[in-house]
Amino acid sequence: MLTAKLSALGCDTPPGILTNQDLEKMVETSDQWILERTGIRERHIAGPETATSDMAIEAARCALRQRGIAATDLDAIIVCTVTPDMFFPSTACLVQSGIGARGAWGFDLIAACSGFLYGITTGAHFIGAGTHKKVLVIGSDTMSRIIDYTDRATCVLFGDGAGAMLLEPAGEGEENLGFVDFKGEVDGSGADALKMPAGGSRKPASHETVEQRLHFVKQDGQAVFKYAVRKMYETCRDLLARNGLTAKDVALMIPHQANLRIIAGAGDRLGMAKEKIMINIDRYGNTTAGTLPLATRDAIEQGRLKKGDLVLYAVVGAGYTVGAGLWRWAY
Repeated sequence: MLTAKLSALGCDTPPGILTNQDLEKMVETSDQWILERTGIRERHIAGPETATSDMAIEAARCALRQRGIAATDLDAIIVCTVTPDMFFPSTACLVQSGIGARGAWGFDLIAACSGFLYGITTGAHFIGAGTHKKVLVIGSDTMSRIIDYTDRATCVLFGDGAGAMLLEPAGEGEENLGFVDFKGEVDGSGADALKMPAGGSRKPASHETVEQRLHFVKQDGQAVFKYAVRKMYETCRDLLARNGLTAKDVALMIPHQANLRIIAGAGDRLGMAKEKIMINIDRYGNTTAGTLPLATRDAIEQGRLKKGDLVLYAVVGAGYTVGAGLWRWAY
């Protein structure tokens, strides 16, 4: 099988900023309380004119510019999101049209905070099978659209943002670069711990669902926290062991940015040195599927990621969905 590499990266965040001080004026909370419990200082918030596909299109264009190719060169587009513009058509169709990717097919992938890692893993297997040469994977979420800004337990956590990565086959002399391995898991018994109860076929929109504020994110914070720390650690541990590796072999761990305490807890259990863990939650909050590409972009800009480095991605999301991925950075 061919090995897939990540060859380009582009991101987009809306210009609007919601700080902890802003939230102090909206709900009973404080900057200190938010910082101590989440590690978040501010988050980007999309304006009313901006939808998930808009950020996805901008991130896609940025990645294409970085690689120096046209949208018509793409074979497939995978959009990872839990906040599509609408139920159908898929956001991937809107992005394909928006960037002019004639000839590309695509689809949406729903795995909440694990979405982007699941997306690049899927793309890597398309490349590995030899059926695709250029796959664009986009994580884009406008979480502010489904957040209840009267609920202090959830409104402090989330922000909006998007990122896109291009996958291609590794070339001659790049045999040791690109996708290494992945371990995934789902546990549907935890579905009630993090969900948006209404809007689907179980509870379609009605006066009652709107009045009961069921079209917003609902979370059992303690249950999610305990599960996320344990599973992020276990999945990374098992993936490293399966490949004969330890935390010392990892140049950089890029975890999903949901809560600083979750990241610290998983990192400590792995024995991962703090300087090897990428953290940017303070500036973005939890952008769901946008988190991994945004963190990767920031790692590159900070000089913490270079060609040949072993990168460990780690995610836990609603569902529950769990995943860890190993990649050797290709540029």
